[in-house]
Amino acid sequence: MDKYIKTPISKEEVASLNIGDYVYITGTIYTARDAAHLRMDEALDRGEKLPIDIENNIIYYMGPSPAREGRPIGSAGPTTASRMDKYAPRLLDVGLIGMIGKGKRSNEVKEAIVRNGAVYFAAVGGVGALLSKSITSSEVVAYNELGTEAIRKLKVDNFPVIVVIDAKGNNLYETAIKEFCEE
Repeated sequence: MDKYIKTPISKEEVASLNIGDYVYITGTIYTARDAAHLRMDEALDRGEKLPIDIENNIIYYMGPSPAREGRPIGSAGPTTASRMDKYAPRLLDVGLIGMIGKGKRSNEVKEAIVRNGAVYFAAVGGVGALLSKSITSSEVVAYNELGTEAIRKLKVDNFPVIVVIDAKGNNLYETAIKEFCEE
């Protein structure tokens, strides 16, 4: 089913999403990868405020390529989500409501998704140039010295993703494999 959502996302909206739903996101999302996640984790250890407001927001695991002339960003494909698994439960516990990446997540992340009524979306890998067409602006907002791993604030318009783990803990990767093996 196609669903259209605007960020920030409410818990009620997330609860209405089911695995396999095609979701089109409009609004603000943030990018962060390994190095930025480590820095955020260290900030939380020190009792500091995070450099971005993650409450009911989405983090996209992506490191962009340089922007072409006239474009806000270059290719913007997802990176492997499991690399952020050691940080994701803590961020979910402090208010993050959605993550976008590619690939499987750990049981700890799945449990944190359910515990917090959150969601994990997948963006299709290998089509970063197409995904970048849904990004209308890009601004580095934290950790500029990390280069492509800096945290960026992206404005997106109908950014296409698929619900992989919903707030109930259903996992598309698991159910799809079972369905495929039964055929």
